[in-house]
Amino acid sequence: MKIGDIDKNLKVETKLPITDLKWLTPLDDPLSLHGMYGYSEELGYMRIPPDVAKNTNEGVNWLFRNTSGGRIRFKTNSKYIAMKLVVTDDGIMPHITAIGQAGLDLYRTDNHISAYVQSYMPFFGGRDHGYESIVTTDGQMHTYTMNMPLYSDVRAIYIGFEPDAILEKADPYAITQPILYYGSSITQGGCASRPGNAYQAMISRRFDCDFINLGFSGNAKGEPAIVQYLASLDPCVFVLDYDHNAPNAQHLQATHEPLFQTFRAAHPDTPVIMISKPDFKPNTEDEARREIIRTTYNNALTSGDRNVYFIDGETLFDGPCRDSCTVDGCHPNDLGFFRMAEKIGNVLEPLLSALK
Repeated sequence: MKIGDIDKNLKVETKLPITDLKWLTPLDDPLSLHGMYGYSEELGYMRIPPDVAKNTNEGVNWLFRNTSGGRIRFKTNSKYIAMKLVVTDDGIMPHITAIGQAGLDLYRTDNHISAYVQSYMPFFGGRDHGYESIVTTDGQMHTYTMNMPLYSDVRAIYIGFEPDAILEKADPYAITQPILYYGSSITQGGCASRPGNAYQAMISRRFDCDFINLGFSGNAKGEPAIVQYLASLDPCVFVLDYDHNAPNAQHLQATHEPLFQTFRAAHPDTPVIMISKPDFKPNTEDEARREIIRTTYNNALTSGDRNVYFIDGETLFDGPCRDSCTVDGCHPNDLGFFRMAEKIGNVLEPLLSALK
């Protein structure tokens, strides 16, 4: 017996109940793809160019096809929005839900206010090859955002609509120039229960803004190839959050300020937010790492830079039940990501308000 046999609310359908649907890919008009560098038949969807990934490190060369931060947007009155996904992943991670790792979730937006609709559930028997899922809507015209998996390679994705439904381009974000995030597994979204609960997605909904997530689990180390790529992008704000993945304080010391200076040389006026690790522990190593980041910030201020901001990671989980903010003492759960989104969002608010 399976749990779905005794609790219908926990049953996951593995076949679509409706077959008469019109199917499009995220690359087909009027759908739009956000947060991704591109797509190829060989590699699937990618967050950065393959040559940058290869020249950064082995881990990034594997993780750059994880679709964290990827979003598919459109406007429709279809009563059904279905999804077929072909993913490749290396098994079930114990730290994160199947939806967070290999699922999608759907939000609707009206007048720049977003609300959760439903999740697309992966099922364990089919994830290595793909799965299909469907969401029922109210049949009214809305802009929809479909958040892609945090920790899976998406080789192909198809979105299904009623054949006679109206389908238009999504209403544009209020802020179309994206926020750029660079950092660790926490930045990538580990371990949100579903993609829309990663902190960047929460911030995106709060301000109705586009973003690019370049979190690389365990492998954000500030190498020259990725630094040059970060500097080549044109974000409205750069959030620099790779303390966790610097192998030690010496590595962070050698790379943090040079990374900032490279980005600043290409973008003299772009706000940069520097963050230290959120699961701060009062020990010599974590204190040294925090001071390295604070020194980069203070040096920028001393040089006359007024577009820099520092967030002490020790404060990110502040509030009731602080010790309930992670799944393993390191990676945030949804409460932890909410706290991060709130603290980082409060720093972003005046910066983004100036762009509207």
